Amino acid sequence: MSEQSTTRLKVPEGKTSFFTTRQMEANEKGFIGYEIVWQSFQKVVEYTTPKQP
Repeated sequence: MSEQSTTRLKVPEGKTSFFTTRQMEANEKGFIGYEIVWQSFQKVVEYTTPKQP
């Protein structure tokens, strides 16, 4: 049987309309995690008081 390879393939960056995922570097145990960056889908508007009638 063949042994597992020690090199990891680089996964391309994944993009959707709400978030982006990126592969992180391997830690000392060999675990590879993924970083998720959320895009804001709500717009924040400064509040203004209504006019008096």
